[in-house]
Amino acid sequence: MTLHGILGKVIGGTQFFHEDGTADSVTAIQAGPCTITQIKTDEIDGYDSVQLGFDPVRKVNSPRRGHVAKSGGRNFRHLREVSADDVSTVDVGEEVSVGIFEVGEKVNVTGTSKGKGFQGGVKRYNFRGGPKTHGQSDRHRAPGSIGAGTTPGRVIKGMRMAGRMGGDKVTVKHLEVVMIDSDRNLLLVKGGVPGHKDALVVIRKSELKS
Repeated sequence: MTLHGILGKVIGGTQFFHEDGTADSVTAIQAGPCTITQIKTDEIDGYDSVQLGFDPVRKVNSPRRGHVAKSGGRNFRHLREVSADDVSTVDVGEEVSVGIFEVGEKVNVTGTSKGKGFQGGVKRYNFRGGPKTHGQSDRHRAPGSIGAGTTPGRVIKGMRMAGRMGGDKVTVKHLEVVMIDSDRNLLLVKGGVPGHKDALVVIRKSELKS
């Protein structure tokens, strides 16, 4: 298999104990199985990639149903593209499993970070807040000065202030694969990954060498 990635969903954090007794904090991910729903080639689309379907569902709209018809007629909640070395070696409808990875390999995990809602500068940007004494009774979590007066006489663009936090596309790079369970489509990676429980993640092979 020449694919560079697979889709999965976050199960949660746990510990993995090695044979020497040491333990690592890991994240368990259900990686696949995925079905190839479309193959894009450089001659037709301008680049080579494979579209994967993940998490079967019973009902989808008519355009989505027609799109996946050639891959066996199964409907999927998620469709994402991953790169491939040689798309001529894969076929539409073929199943992709967690077996494309190896223990000790480094991967990049992309997902959507947890949404935190509207937050202040202390939580959002780690501001230290104002002084806690000398009569400052309401400055504990204030942002402080946000600009000069007459010149420029406005708040410049990009100023770090309170606002919506989280819900962004995040990629955590160079995580080590510590265990693979092909029977349960289970992948354990060292460290944390973006997203809440059951959130969609894309696991891709890292370009960094282990």
